[in-house]
Amino acid sequence: METADLAQLLTPEGMALLDRTPGVSDGGEIVRVVSRLRGEGHDPGLVAAVLTQAKLRQKARAKFGDFAARMLFTGAGLEQATRLQVAAQHAGRFAAAGLARVADLGCGIGGDAMAMAALDLDVTAVDRDEVTAAVATHNLALWPNARVELGDATAFDLSRVDGVWMDPARRTAGHANTTRLADPDDWSPSLDTVFAAATTTPTGVKLGPGIDRDLIPDTLEAQWVSVDREVVELVLWSGPLARAGVRRAATVIGAHGIAELTGAADAEDVEVGPVGAYLYEPDGAVIRARLIGDLARSVDGRMLSEGIAYVTSDRAVSTPFAQGFRVLDTMPLDVKQLAARLAAEDVGTVEIKKRGVDVDPAQFRKRLRLRGRRSVTLVLTRLEGRHTALLCERLTDAVG
Repeated sequence: METADLAQLLTPEGMALLDRTPGVSDGGEIVRVVSRLRGEGHDPGLVAAVLTQAKLRQKARAKFGDFAARMLFTGAGLEQATRLQVAAQHAGRFAAAGLARVADLGCGIGGDAMAMAALDLDVTAVDRDEVTAAVATHNLALWPNARVELGDATAFDLSRVDGVWMDPARRTAGHANTTRLADPDDWSPSLDTVFAAATTTPTGVKLGPGIDRDLIPDTLEAQWVSVDREVVELVLWSGPLARAGVRRAATVIGAHGIAELTGAADAEDVEVGPVGAYLYEPDGAVIRARLIGDLARSVDGRMLSEGIAYVTSDRAVSTPFAQGFRVLDTMPLDVKQLAARLAAEDVGTVEIKKRGVDVDPAQFRKRLRLRGRRSVTLVLTRLEGRHTALLCERLTDAVG
């Protein structure tokens, strides 16, 4: 979205038109909406801007729920925005630490600033892009304790606030079709700038979950966050925003609510042992935080194989930090043998999981020629150095 498009959209006519334009998805529906709006005499440029926003609002419901119906977005801004339920966790840290005045430097479309403002924090949101800052201004309009400034995050006077939230731009500039920047020196602000601020001001920093762990200072709390089994971010916390004695945290958000596994350092590993009656696949946040050893001890487990993130145990335990499976059988990773066994067991649907083997699950599933009525899970991995298939079924009941 360019400045001229946004200017048209922010007129009374534009906003009224957007509010009565439903979300659209398929091509036929888009054609019908465009035809109707142009038939009403609206400017083609305005129609295009409204249609783009209607599509973005519909897509944004996954991150912002009902709030999306009144927000504005850019394509890149929505892609990079924090989910509202995760942003609420960020805001809660600042509130719990008693940091009343917060700067959101590199605020994007304003998702984190919205969550902070909703907790009555005084928020100054800063972005250097004119369109993005205007979108954030619209999204924060409901909160008098929030304001947006157009400017460079690196030039912001940190003495104005009690704490800082930073989400460095890790993609090329633009509002759509951006590309990822691999070098932290190219981020805006750069990682060195971010860490320098963290030494003088209580700071929270949102980063990609796959960042090189060697770049993480030992003085900061590192928190990996997953939502519905997808690892969505790494957050680094400094000063009073960091919890005493915590340097590694895995925060797992899902239907169960919010659960957290923490440690003073990477967890000590457990030993490798024989396949038990149950198998556990750790949540990605637990794996990233290197707290698999603590998870394994909580289920009286052992590692299935060296360097592979599967835990096995003789106990069935309900845990938010892993997906649990009952092990039905252990077999060689041989397509013909597996196909015959699954046919004999009347299996027609297979969930395939893999670690430590080079297998394309989609192609492997086709080769099994499934036709039955039952469903099972196949875990393809290494066991005692051999490629192995574990025939499993998911644990669905809460078990203590």
